[in-house]
Amino acid sequence: MKHTYSISGMTCKGCRGHVEKTLSNVEGVTNAKVDLQMAEATIEMESHIPIETFEEALKNDGGRYHIHKQGHQIDEVKKDEKPKGKGTGTFYCPMHCESEKTYDKSGDCPVCGMDLVEERSLSATSAQFTCPMHAEIVRDEPGSCPICGMDLVPLEADASEEDKTYQKLLKKFWIAVAFTVPIFLIAMSEMIMDNPLYSIFSQKNWNWIQLVLSIPVVFYATWMFFKRAWTSIQTMNLNMFTLIGIGSGIAWIFSVFAMLFPDVFPPDFKTMYGNVFVYFEATTVILTLVLLGQLLEARAHSQTSGAIKALLKLVPSTATLVDNGNDKVIAIDKIEKGYLLRVKPGEKIPVDGMIVEGHSSIDESMITGEPIPVDKTVDDKVSSGTINGTKSFVMIAEKVGSETLLSQIIHMVNNASRSKAPIQKLADKIAKYFVPIVLFVSLLTFIVWAVFGPEPAYVFAFVNAIAVLIIACPCALGLATPMSVMVGVGRGAQSGVLIKNAEALEMMNKVDTLIVDKTGTITQGKPSVEKVIAMDDSLSKDLLQYISSLNQYSEHPLAEAVVKYGKENNITLTKVSDFEAVAGKGVIGTVGDLKVALGNSKLLEQLAISIDEKLLSQVTAEQEKGKTVSFIAVAQKAVGYVTIFDAIKKTSLEAIQELQKNGVEVIMLTGDNKNTAKAVAEQLNLKHYKAECLPEDKLNEIKLLQSKGRVVAMAGDGINDAPALAQSDVGIAMGTGTDVAIESASITLVKGDLQGIVKAKNLSHSVIKNIKQNLFFAFIYNVLGVPIAAGVLYPIFGLLLSPMIAALAMSFSSVSVIANALRLRSLKL
Repeated sequence: MKHTYSISGMTCKGCRGHVEKTLSNVEGVTNAKVDLQMAEATIEMESHIPIETFEEALKNDGGRYHIHKQGHQIDEVKKDEKPKGKGTGTFYCPMHCESEKTYDKSGDCPVCGMDLVEERSLSATSAQFTCPMHAEIVRDEPGSCPICGMDLVPLEADASEEDKTYQKLLKKFWIAVAFTVPIFLIAMSEMIMDNPLYSIFSQKNWNWIQLVLSIPVVFYATWMFFKRAWTSIQTMNLNMFTLIGIGSGIAWIFSVFAMLFPDVFPPDFKTMYGNVFVYFEATTVILTLVLLGQLLEARAHSQTSGAIKALLKLVPSTATLVDNGNDKVIAIDKIEKGYLLRVKPGEKIPVDGMIVEGHSSIDESMITGEPIPVDKTVDDKVSSGTINGTKSFVMIAEKVGSETLLSQIIHMVNNASRSKAPIQKLADKIAKYFVPIVLFVSLLTFIVWAVFGPEPAYVFAFVNAIAVLIIACPCALGLATPMSVMVGVGRGAQSGVLIKNAEALEMMNKVDTLIVDKTGTITQGKPSVEKVIAMDDSLSKDLLQYISSLNQYSEHPLAEAVVKYGKENNITLTKVSDFEAVAGKGVIGTVGDLKVALGNSKLLEQLAISIDEKLLSQVTAEQEKGKTVSFIAVAQKAVGYVTIFDAIKKTSLEAIQELQKNGVEVIMLTGDNKNTAKAVAEQLNLKHYKAECLPEDKLNEIKLLQSKGRVVAMAGDGINDAPALAQSDVGIAMGTGTDVAIESASITLVKGDLQGIVKAKNLSHSVIKNIKQNLFFAFIYNVLGVPIAAGVLYPIFGLLLSPMIAALAMSFSSVSVIANALRLRSLKL
């Protein structure tokens, strides 16, 4: 008998497997298969089983999933759903151990033990306002303080959950350091001849002092590691915290036991003063170093949401409402469709809409990534977060809240950041098998010594079992990856390659496809004049003086490029009268006694100036090369043109060729026009490119490549690149680009040079190779030491490995790891 049911509550492959296992364990079920995409379960059973039985099984397993007949939904699931975003308590694992699974409260990941990270807001939140003099005054709208009359100012939002986690870890770290340093100094003083500390207290008393000092470290500052270790054992998801918890915990318990019952230990394990060796310094130092790693990790997690924070900063907290001819300041969340809003010079546009009065030049670089402001006039569309130029205009609100383009970009960045496939750590893979093996060897050692060992057999059994655990304590394993990453990241920074995390280094080594943006990535991102052409060669210098003088009154970036070009050619700027900027067309004015116009064909058409066929054909040829061309007219006659271009960086061609030689396919995706894209692609010998790409187009292209098994790196510099940077396996931002692009990327090239990608590729290869070497060093001593610690040499040579020697072996492996990692400092990129 086979039935198909609908399943609610599944969000990832981990959920699918869990539901499948739970349903399969129901008595009478012969087979159960769950389809995640269809949210269905097909159950084969010997005889009919009521659906209530399956629901009860899922409920007993935690109640996160529900089963019901196809076509029927249950209200309970919808009631439990929470809106995703800031302040809603939605958390996810930064390692994505269970893919896109989320949790409704902060804590540790049940699989890897990492701190859960709070999901950021998908859209701008409503601002609150307070009085700078009276903090108790909080209002939902701007206005004045009812007490002192001062203008209310925006109230900063509370710290996010990850910021609180960082501050909490920082406090615990300094507490751990304060107690660990004295313990370490006391322990290390034992290596000094005629230890001066023994003139103050005896060794036994100093051991008791170490015990007291270790308690705050173990039971407060780093107690969470032991909780995570216990959880990992309960769930059998053995990880780094399992190893850290068992190793350091056994060392501490051994030390306490040795102090309380020193007489049960053989003389070989005692100092010259009759005290058993204690390992409080090893315990506290290891735990404090691990805590430092967690602190740095928490800091990195806080920065991963920086892209969302930067995007949210683009949205102003207030807007100016035009109501019956009067201007009124309102909060951003109070804007509704159809509202008339006045945007003043220099202000950010609050929502998406259309200009109904006035005109201006809009800086859309934070949305399009293109540096040249766009002239806008009546009936033209404007987007939230873009910046108005020097004019004022009135717009009508058409899209508000989550409907705006900026909110959609935020949504895409958020989703892409959370849907990244988990990268399984090599160390965790090894640890998964290493820990059970070591535990088994330790138990076997105890049994063998207890049964066959000399008297006192149980003491020998206990000590040797502990020695096995201590020598197997993977402190070097904990250092293997971060030490290489730390040194490698430092070496990269010296070469202008900033790495955000170890995953980026690991994945960069596997990248076989590179997606690059054009403007600011391949090109300089700064418009400049290529040439000024006069139909009459004798007028070339005069034309340059005319257009340079005319443009000195304009703030448009293209005008600035012309003025700069004129100055570079020693042109003297003259006075211009009757200057006028014609929105979306160009500029006109009187230079000397001549009427001069500079702009596009629409401007000349407006001025009733005809264009000669020869001039038109030359301009068309330049435009087909993807360059911006403006006509020059003097005294009502078209006499020449100026070509403005965005230069390709000198290193772009060399870097792309080197990447292609190394088997990396380079694809250019740009929001620019087809002519420009084609011209640039031909200059760089790029076979694959796409023009006029919107943010979602770039995102979808990367998803398509990833679905074909490609490992994709994305290099970009604008907010329009942020979703693609987040979705790619490795996001690479130009340091000359926007903060959002940099925050969304996992690698930043400070110089904004594609040659940095070649350096990042070489660095990645060297670091991953170094990590694997470190893992070998970390385990070779343990692998050789475990049999010795178990006592295999005792029957032949009468030798036993004390826990102190075991600790020294661990330290030696750690030194080997650190020394090997430091070799990366001399790496040539």
